[in-house]
Amino acid sequence: MTGSTTATWQVVGMTCGHCVSAVREELSAIEGVQSVDVVLESGSVTVVSSGPLEPQSVAAAVEEAGYQLA
Repeated sequence: MTGSTTATWQVVGMTCGHCVSAVREELSAIEGVQSVDVVLESGSVTVVSSGPLEPQSVAAAVEEAGYQLA
């Protein structure tokens, strides 16, 4: 993905597959997001976007799903 930006964050509070789906859905809705990879075991989320993402947008999406960034 030429010109894309990849960033990884830690998410606090995910405990199951539903958590993963909720976080993935909210982050995927951010404009410019191309892919979201959520790993329950490590509590990490990696987002690939067409440009830089505002940390506030990522935090708001994760909070909308019911979780917090570490």
